[in-house]
Amino acid sequence: MIVNIPYWTRVFKNIIYVVLLIIGLYLALKLSIFYMPFLVAFIISLIVEPLIKLIMRKTNLTRRTSSIIIFILVSAIILGILAWIIVTLFSESSSLLQGLNDYVDKASVQIQGFIEQFHFDKIKLSDEILTIVQESSGDVLQTISNWLRNALNGLMNIVTKIPEIAICVGITILALYFICVDKIYILDQIEYHLPKTWVKKLSRHLKDLIQTLGGYLKAEATLILVSFVISLIGLYVLSFLKFNIPYPLLMALFIGFVDALPILGSGTVMIPWAIISGLNGDLSLGIAIVTLFIIMSIVRQFLEPKLVSKNIGVHPIFTLIAMYTGFKITGVIGLLLGPIALIIIKNIFANLIDQGVFKTIFDKK
Repeated sequence: MIVNIPYWTRVFKNIIYVVLLIIGLYLALKLSIFYMPFLVAFIISLIVEPLIKLIMRKTNLTRRTSSIIIFILVSAIILGILAWIIVTLFSESSSLLQGLNDYVDKASVQIQGFIEQFHFDKIKLSDEILTIVQESSGDVLQTISNWLRNALNGLMNIVTKIPEIAICVGITILALYFICVDKIYILDQIEYHLPKTWVKKLSRHLKDLIQTLGGYLKAEATLILVSFVISLIGLYVLSFLKFNIPYPLLMALFIGFVDALPILGSGTVMIPWAIISGLNGDLSLGIAIVTLFIIMSIVRQFLEPKLVSKNIGVHPIFTLIAMYTGFKITGVIGLLLGPIALIIIKNIFANLIDQGVFKTIFDKK
């Protein structure tokens, strides 16, 4: 048997190349989490860069002066919003945590009432199966209750981590200042200390990555922020009008989180909420929530074509697989990180994917 050594050498090199890139991507994600304050500062600097250039163009001020002006405004906004969110979250979380058992008991009574009213005799279910259904509903409620309790306790623990949060916020703000003010110097230093071939490859990949992932994240972040702000204002208005909405910030954050997940959307939360409210006899609240959802949907449909200029080219089934994989690896936050990692992988392996991954690696040329 004659072994084609050049062929298998090429296959082995391609496999090593793919494995090294995946390992590098994994390490990059780990480092990005470890250096999160600097990553956040970098992302904010990308967002405010057009404002800095606008001030420079309109006022003829230097980059340093323009950057300091934007930095002061952005820092004041960030600190003010963070302070309000922490105080409000602590208040609402403690209140919800105290009344959580009551909400679970009410939900259990309603489910049991629904089971009793449902005509199971028509579908000829045995008493054993009916008992299992009743017990399962209680187990599901208990599981949801435990999840909520753990999440609320995590939010409550924010108070105990205020010194750590303050340090991270302080580092983020300082990093934002240096990145905005000394951006040109930092880029020159990176270019000076890296080989020219690295700089060319990095600049090309970073440019493509920023155009795809950066554009996608910026558009999605804008849409999610708009949905969150509309839901927050709407829920506070409804709460002010004496509707039964005791935790507007928590609900707005939950709606924003679900809206951030690909495939899903704010309707995943708001439609069931409206239906449950109506079934419980609070029809006016159900109509109000549906109206708020319609307003959010109209605004989103109006903004989405303007913000999302092109499709990222990832089929929903692969996005769903990425969400599930991220969830199994890192928990709930993986639902967000999974699709992001998928977009990065698609960008890095663009040539392999276009030509066919296994075809490129194993095909004989």
